[in-house]
Amino acid sequence: MQLEVPIDTGEGSPVVVLHGYAMLPETYRGLAELLATRCRVIIPDLFALRGRWSYGEVFDAFTHTLDDLGLDQISMIGHSFGGAIELGFASAFPERVVELVFSDTLAVSREWGLAREALRHPERLTRLATPAATYAFFRNWITHPRQLVDAAMWAFTSWRDGEAADVERAGVPAYVMWANRDSVLSRSDGSRFAAALGAPFIVASSPDGRTIDHDWMFQQPELFFEHLIGLGLEALS
Repeated sequence: MQLEVPIDTGEGSPVVVLHGYAMLPETYRGLAELLATRCRVIIPDLFALRGRWSYGEVFDAFTHTLDDLGLDQISMIGHSFGGAIELGFASAFPERVVELVFSDTLAVSREWGLAREALRHPERLTRLATPAATYAFFRNWITHPRQLVDAAMWAFTSWRDGEAADVERAGVPAYVMWANRDSVLSRSDGSRFAAALGAPFIVASSPDGRTIDHDWMFQQPELFFEHLIGLGLEALS
């Protein structure tokens, strides 16, 4: 089994973007277009699966997808839920990973606020999102409700401290970026995750003083892109 890959654009070093919970690859189109000026951007769909969602099946499908695309060495950018998939892959195959960027990610916490809030009050999450993100959220809940429930339950119960330690021991370059006002995930959790990775912890700011929230990766793609350039990533050099 392989994942659908709706976005594969640009040329150069491959950068795989893993999207957030209940989002679509298209939600990140703005960022993909900016990245594509410097590299090849691949965004697979983590929820468009048949049958029940399980981490093992998604992990295997993701690996097979990379193999089919001929991607032996990749840089990865994971947002929110997608960061957990990113971390798992880097832990299992550190030799295939050039560098890692985690943005407001699932990190090391067992209880994930976004998934919990989505299950209880999905309408409240529209306050955080652009129209495109709201569309993606409800479209996924209409087309893949079973998969989203399964994914949320996995997020509640899984534990990733060991995987972070594996990545640190392997010496994979990693960066953790956090919105200066993430209303979904705590900054302290992100800081602990960065420490477990042995990675810099960057709290993002906006030159105009605007507040940056959890979904800044696609709400403010230009700002996110500027912060990526500031990291000095090999794929974007």
